[in-house]
Parts: sequence; C-alpha cells; structure tokens
Amino acid sequence: MEKQSLGQFGEEQAARYLRRRFYTILERNFRCRFGEIDLIARRGGFVAFVEVKLRRDDSHGEAREFVTARKQQRVLAAAEFWLSQHETALQPRFDVIEVYAPAGRDGPVIINHIENAFM
Repeated sequence: MEKQSLGQFGEEQAARYLRRRFYTILERNFRCRFGEIDLIARRGGFVAFVEVKLRRDDSHGEAREFVTARKQQRVLAAAEFWLSQHETALQPRFDVIEVYAPAGRDGPVIINHIENAFM
C-alpha cells in the first residue's frame, strides 16, 4: 500500500472510532500555511484537534512517539488559525489517535485514543 493511501485508511478508522463515541467530525485534513490537522472533532464542551498515527505494530516505538515536538507546534499553530476563523466557546484539546493495523487494510485494527496528548 502506498503511504498516502495508508494514511487515509488510518484517518478513516480514527474518524469512524470518534463517530461511534458520539463525536461530530467538523473537518478532515485541515490545511493552512501553518500546518495540517488530520481531524477536528467536537463532543460535549470540547473541540479536539486530532493527530492520527498509523503503524503496523509498536516494534519501533509507540505511534504517539512519532508526534514530535515540531509536529506538535505545527498542529498548535494550525489550530490557532482554525480557531481564529471559527468562533467557538468550546474548549480546545489536542489528542492523538494511534491506529495499529498489523495486517494492513485486510485485518482488524487496534485504536488507542489519547486525550490531552500534548499542549
């Protein structure tokens, strides 16, 4: 599978996971000059800016470890831009969703949702 296609697969799995937990997906793949946010979702009093990381397994480290400090800064900057364009009283939160797909698209996936993963 090509990398972009795998990334889209991981994001779709994460979006389905969130919808099953009563989140409303506000945007997917939000891009601006500051960075990109994989998913923006709302539930309760929060708007979650979600970074999705897909891996086959954790043999080279947990997926969340690949959300580097630089990536966090880019997500934070993109979220600030998004919030400047979308007035809301919702509390912002930064989550990471790890998607583990040992058999690629052909098998079951394991999802780990880390709320407030970084700030």
